[in-house]
Amino acid sequence: MKKKLLGVIDATYKGDLEELIIERSLAAVPFAGRYRLIDFVLSSMVNSGIKSVALFPKYQYHSLMDHLGSGRNWDLNRKRDGLFLFPPQLFDLPNGGNSFDQFAAHLSFFKRSSQEYTLVANCFTVANIDFRTILDAHIDADCDITELRHEGKSMDMYLLKTSLLIELLENHEKTGFTSMNDVVHSLNHDYKVCYYQFKGYAVMVDSVKKYYETSMEFLQPAIWKKFFQKDQPIFTKVMDEPPTLYAKEASIQNSMIANGCQIDGRVENSIIARGVKVGKNTVIKNSVILQKCEISDNCILENVILDKDVIIESGRRIRVSPDAPKILRKDTVQGALMNS
Repeated sequence: MKKKLLGVIDATYKGDLEELIIERSLAAVPFAGRYRLIDFVLSSMVNSGIKSVALFPKYQYHSLMDHLGSGRNWDLNRKRDGLFLFPPQLFDLPNGGNSFDQFAAHLSFFKRSSQEYTLVANCFTVANIDFRTILDAHIDADCDITELRHEGKSMDMYLLKTSLLIELLENHEKTGFTSMNDVVHSLNHDYKVCYYQFKGYAVMVDSVKKYYETSMEFLQPAIWKKFFQKDQPIFTKVMDEPPTLYAKEASIQNSMIANGCQIDGRVENSIIARGVKVGKNTVIKNSVILQKCEISDNCILENVILDKDVIIESGRRIRVSPDAPKILRKDTVQGALMNS
């Protein structure tokens, strides 16, 4: 029991992904063709032997709940422990309250938990982490709180005893602490805070710039090989879709193509999600195309992000700078007369 971990995913942060989070939470933003951002931290927890995970969403969380379901794809649909979702209940507080407000509203869950230690993590860090090594370091150094860091910066992930977390939640109105970040960086406590430097690949995807840059980095074999491993896989919702159909004229270079697509044109250095259709003589470069988009014939797309179900009509050309990728909102229809 001593080394058992409870996983807590704080999905209360909204982020700044503009059109991508109008109808979904940050945790549910699609990434790398067939995943959501939350899949990375959730899979890391499961691969680290965590069998009980509490998720605290706040904004536009219906898509997230649909993605996670019962937790079966992460082996978290259990009679004991498993996946617990706690939607916000504090509608009378400004902006629905802070992280500790939301945790404290479900204090009985923490008090019933059998795990001696708790890992509190954000929902938007793309990384593949073995939390067991961090727990060992935490115990060996006799720390009260361990903050994970990457390249000297906080990863907004914290490890502590469950009893200490309960104490912090019970007293948070008195202390003024709103999150674990507040606790770690405050001078008004006597806790022993330790710092664990994570040396692997990690990016906090909390902006459009980070989302686009990280997506492009995933096209590098050295990067994606860190994630798609047999002993430390990234799990996601399984979709029963047919293989992608490539026409004789299709050309694919350095791209990730998910299942269920129909590709008649040319795709270069891009990520194509499930069920996307790419027309004849169409060229897509350095772009991220999300689920079930339709790009008609004779189009050129470069440095764009298309949300789900976007339709690009024939002859449309969108070319923008990679420093400012263009996002087309979900269900948008773009016609040839609107060329950029």
